[in-house]
Amino acid sequence: MKKPLASKLPDADMRAAPAALLRAGSRAREIARQTGTAVVVMRDGKLVEEKVSEARPADKGKETGKVV
Repeated sequence: MKKPLASKLPDADMRAAPAALLRAGSRAREIARQTGTAVVVMRDGKLVEEKVSEARPADKGKETGKVV
Protein backbone atom coordinates (compact mmCIF):
# COMPACT_ATOMS: atom_id res chain seq x y z
CA MET A 1 0.00 0.00 0.00
CA LYS A 2 1.27 3.47 -0.86
CA LYS A 3 2.17 5.83 1.92
CA PRO A 4 -0.14 8.88 1.78
CA LEU A 5 1.42 12.17 0.79
CA ALA A 6 2.04 14.37 3.81
CA SER A 7 3.33 17.91 3.92
CA LYS A 8 5.08 19.42 6.90
CA LEU A 9 4.63 23.01 5.74
CA PRO A 10 3.17 25.48 8.24
CA ASP A 11 0.56 26.87 5.81
CA ALA A 12 -2.69 24.87 5.83
CA ASP A 13 -3.35 25.58 2.14
CA MET A 14 0.05 24.21 1.16
CA ARG A 15 -0.46 21.11 3.33
CA ALA A 16 -3.71 20.43 1.47
CA ALA A 17 -2.14 20.83 -2.01
CA PRO A 18 -0.93 17.21 -2.53
CA ALA A 19 -4.39 15.78 -1.82
CA ALA A 20 -6.01 18.43 -4.04
CA LEU A 21 -3.71 17.49 -6.93
CA LEU A 22 -4.65 13.82 -6.56
CA ARG A 23 -8.36 14.71 -6.57
CA ALA A 24 -7.88 16.88 -9.66
CA GLY A 25 -6.14 14.04 -11.49
CA SER A 26 -8.92 11.61 -10.60
CA ARG A 27 -11.55 14.08 -11.76
CA ALA A 28 -9.71 14.73 -15.04
CA ARG A 29 -9.56 10.99 -15.72
CA GLU A 30 -13.28 10.63 -14.95
CA ILE A 31 -14.20 13.45 -17.36
CA ALA A 32 -11.91 11.97 -20.03
CA ARG A 33 -13.56 8.56 -19.59
CA GLN A 34 -17.04 10.07 -19.90
CA THR A 35 -16.18 12.10 -22.99
CA GLY A 36 -13.96 9.52 -24.69
CA THR A 37 -10.95 11.83 -24.77
CA ALA A 38 -7.35 11.28 -23.74
CA VAL A 39 -5.56 12.67 -20.69
CA VAL A 40 -2.12 14.17 -21.25
CA VAL A 41 0.40 13.11 -18.59
CA MET A 42 4.16 13.32 -18.13
CA ARG A 43 5.91 9.92 -18.31
CA ASP A 44 9.69 9.65 -18.21
CA GLY A 45 10.04 13.33 -19.05
CA LYS A 46 7.76 13.15 -22.10
CA LEU A 47 4.16 14.23 -22.64
CA VAL A 48 1.99 11.21 -23.40
CA GLU A 49 -1.70 10.97 -24.29
CA GLU A 50 -3.37 8.33 -22.14
CA LYS A 51 -6.70 6.88 -23.24
CA VAL A 52 -8.97 6.25 -20.24
CA SER A 53 -11.27 3.30 -20.79
CA GLU A 54 -12.50 2.64 -17.26
CA ALA A 55 -11.90 3.80 -13.70
CA ARG A 56 -8.54 2.94 -12.16
CA PRO A 57 -8.63 0.88 -8.93
CA ALA A 58 -7.65 3.98 -6.94
CA ASP A 59 -10.60 5.90 -8.42
CA LYS A 60 -13.28 3.21 -8.04
CA GLY A 61 -15.87 3.90 -5.40
CA LYS A 62 -15.18 7.62 -5.42
CA GLU A 63 -17.82 9.92 -6.77
CA THR A 64 -16.26 13.06 -8.14
CA GLY A 65 -17.87 16.34 -9.00
CA LYS A 66 -20.85 15.93 -6.69
CA VAL A 67 -21.77 18.84 -4.46
CA VAL A 68 -22.86 17.69 -1.04
